[in-house]
Amino acid sequence: MFHFVVAIPCLIVILRYLVPLKWPLWFKALLSVALLLVAQHHWLTLMAFGSMFSPEVPRAIVLVVNWIFGTMLFLAVFQLVVDAIALMLMAVKRRRVAIPSSLRYSMGALALGVAAFAVSQAARIPAVKDIEVAIQGLSAEFDGYEIVQLTDLHISRLFEAPWVEAVVSKANALEPNLIVITGDLIDGDLDVRRADVAPLQALSAPDGVYTIPGNHEYYFGYPQWMEYYQSLGMQVLANQHIVINNEGANLVLAGVTDFTAARHAFAAPNVEEAIAGAPSDSPIIMLDHQPRNAVAAAAAGVDLQLSGHTHGGMILGFDRLVASANNGFVSGFYNVQDMTLYVNNGTGLWPGFALRLGKPSELTRITLRQG
Repeated sequence: MFHFVVAIPCLIVILRYLVPLKWPLWFKALLSVALLLVAQHHWLTLMAFGSMFSPEVPRAIVLVVNWIFGTMLFLAVFQLVVDAIALMLMAVKRRRVAIPSSLRYSMGALALGVAAFAVSQAARIPAVKDIEVAIQGLSAEFDGYEIVQLTDLHISRLFEAPWVEAVVSKANALEPNLIVITGDLIDGDLDVRRADVAPLQALSAPDGVYTIPGNHEYYFGYPQWMEYYQSLGMQVLANQHIVINNEGANLVLAGVTDFTAARHAFAAPNVEEAIAGAPSDSPIIMLDHQPRNAVAAAAAGVDLQLSGHTHGGMILGFDRLVASANNGFVSGFYNVQDMTLYVNNGTGLWPGFALRLGKPSELTRITLRQG
């Protein structure tokens, strides 16, 4: 079904954009075949590499394929808008309305430009985003406490070691008290991603670096990746918590496994297990890759949940579809039964859909305040 859905924009472009153009038939046929191949690049990646989540091709090819794919997507939207306007004009004028070739060429040029910008926004080193979160019951010792949240790095052939090094340098320069990574650090098996992930070892904060698994960790050898993360100095919180002490005051940091875990015969996320034994009078921050389970976290007494997974919806308008698949949560702040949920747009994103428009990537500095 997925591969059929992603082919629809390509079919719209071929039938409504290419066919009416006065180009040689052989050229339009050749271009149509090329566009169909790009539209099915996820399926081709699956056939070639055994997974559509990790195309092991040069970074330049990943960028170009996403640029062409994005051009098809935006051009299909533009064409549908023009067709809708043409139909309205036909209803008013009661005669056929032709779409001039000059408009089609302008639409094509605009789609190419918008797609290029969207790919550049997806592949960039994210800007720092500063947010503040008020927590009821937070002690004065933790007022002003700073946490850097990274999420959905999707370290891959798109986000290689130089990109990771730049993100690490930027995170460390903020000098936070704590660094957390809320899942989907990688795309690919350990043997092909080891060197690209290694720069994460340089992440440093006085109260440590903590991570949780995302759904993509389960696609590429969950036990091996968890062991490697820990060898790099990151502590994994898998239905566990730790207590951070500051001059006698406590703050609980908990983390759960991913919603996908049970499908791969690993422990499912369990909020109650994660916070069992935590000091009852201390605020709780929960790391959960997917935001869909926020209501359960709120019911368990969590004060702040940090999530990712949605990539912010990537494109304005498209984010509504992503929200519907995540219980309405897609980007930014939500109040869930008096618990604050923050859904991060992501530090990186899946290279199979490397497009951002109006939903920028972020390297997030969270400052805690007394509520």
